[in-house]
Amino acid sequence: MPPKQNGETEHDLQDADFAKAFQELNRGEQTATALENHLAALEAKIDELLAATGQQDQSDSTSPEATSSSQNQSNQSGQ
Repeated sequence: MPPKQNGETEHDLQDADFAKAFQELNRGEQTATALENHLAALEAKIDELLAATGQQDQSDSTSPEATSSSQNQSNQSGQ
């Protein structure tokens, strides 16, 4: 604990230490909130990309080329 100055009591110094700790805690909470917001935005972007990839996979499997290819394989195996 720093030395007493200008007639500060031990109680005043403890209050100052408490206020400083509270400010640091508040700053940490703000940082955590900002990180959570960034993480939520990142998760939303990942979900968008996965959904787009899933839609593309579905459209690829229903494209005429994919359908005719699977029909050709069925016809060849039946012969």
